[in-house]
Amino acid sequence: MSAPPAETWAERKILAARFWRTALCFWRGRRAWVAWSLCAALVVLVLAQLGVQILLNFWNGAFFDALERRDAEAVLFQAKLFVPLVALSVTLSAMAVWGRMTMQRNWRAAVTRHVVGYWLSDNRFQRIGHVNSGSENPEYRIAEDIRLATDAPVDLVMAMVASVLTALTFFGVLWSVGGSLDLKLFGTTWTIPAYLVIAVIIYSTVFTSVMVVVGRKLPRVIEQKNQAEARFRAAADLLRGQSGAGLEADPCERRAIWTGIIGALRRWRELAWQLTQTTLVQQSNVLLAPVVGWLLCVPKYLYGTMTLGELTQAAAAFVTVQAAFNWLVDNYNRLADWRSSAHRVATLLIAIDAAGPPGGELDNGFNEAGGEKETGGSEGNGAPANGG
Repeated sequence: MSAPPAETWAERKILAARFWRTALCFWRGRRAWVAWSLCAALVVLVLAQLGVQILLNFWNGAFFDALERRDAEAVLFQAKLFVPLVALSVTLSAMAVWGRMTMQRNWRAAVTRHVVGYWLSDNRFQRIGHVNSGSENPEYRIAEDIRLATDAPVDLVMAMVASVLTALTFFGVLWSVGGSLDLKLFGTTWTIPAYLVIAVIIYSTVFTSVMVVVGRKLPRVIEQKNQAEARFRAAADLLRGQSGAGLEADPCERRAIWTGIIGALRRWRELAWQLTQTTLVQQSNVLLAPVVGWLLCVPKYLYGTMTLGELTQAAAAFVTVQAAFNWLVDNYNRLADWRSSAHRVATLLIAIDAAGPPGGELDNGFNEAGGEKETGGSEGNGAPANGG
């Protein structure tokens, strides 16, 4: 079983458009208020978590300043203040997980009902086997790929929003706490304003660039690994179907099984090599970032222009901003997995399109208000009316 040719840019655009044409039913139907309400609640939770993170950063500075002064009363006060801050942070984190997973569950439910209804309508599920592309493992695509394709966008978007807001907020912390740095070189004093902000931008740019270069092949390798696994499952399902019908597998089907195993293992080996390289960069960054933040603050601390509390506060803000800059790098794998699953859902939908009578999906499966039809319509038959 040979691997299919790589998708062109035009084909990727078609697949992405076909996926979103169906996936957006959750955001456009008559129960779209559920989706947008959950989205608003998650944004509020992100802002609340960011507020607590800022309070913890300032607590960090106050606590270490109290230690530096050897002020037992102030240290005890800060220790007591830490408890409600931690409790609030933990509570908000738990609420964010619940809200995020609730949105993912509702989105998956809406898309799954829609696709299953379309698949079952007009007996398309019986004719889809005659379609050359996208008909393999429709049950797996509906059960697993739809879940991955609707889970990842929520996680990625919320992480991106949190990263942008965190970076912008803690830029202010670095600017105010770090201030400017005076350097004497060749008999001249040079002043670097907001030097911690400049340093974190340079540091993050360097590490992000290195990761992009090292991991540039990772999305393609992950997608090829997922495709190889899918071909292996398709060959196994075909062999199982022949066995269930009382037929003996022919040599081509047996060969397809072994070809699928070899292909999947080869892709896993390539993925292991890619992840090994990216791990070297990521782990180096994890170890270096806190130390770099401290070292950048040490000169001002030694000269007495920065307190110990300000040093720890600025170093923590440096690590926080640097981590926010790494959103793209940290989500390389997730983006590749999402793209692979979304494309597999799209190819299934295109196969279902080809297996049925002509007609647009939204025209047949949705009413004019954007909600799913309760009765009638070639694509809406068999799907419950509830959109999520």
